Amino acid sequence: QVQIVESGGGEVQPGGSLRLSCAASGFTFSDSAMMWYRQAPGKGRELVATIGNSGGRTNYADSVKGRFTISRDNAKQAVYLQMNNLTPEDTAVYYCEAALVASWGQGTQVIVSS
Repeated sequence: QVQIVESGGGEVQPGGSLRLSCAASGFTFSDSAMMWYRQAPGKGRELVATIGNSGGRTNYADSVKGRFTISRDNAKQAVYLQMNNLTPEDTAVYYCEAALVASWGQGTQVIVSS
């Protein structure tokens, strides 16, 4: 049974940082590329970052390049999103998705507000 659980969201001031975590199980984690998506209120889902199965390849949306870093730990079956210099435009629910099984979790809310 595939399980994906995101955590680490919260409310921060502009310029602040958060680190999101995603714990995955029920599939061969090391075989799967992983992605972080986000969905802001009233908007569609946006692909934020991707990481290859070994962690060697990463890609970012232009809107977060230079501020966000995706990483993974295959031994822990986890993927992370370090978010720095947050702006109100980063406010959204963030979801972690496993490409291999096309599954994602319940999301974690990030609010950037002064």
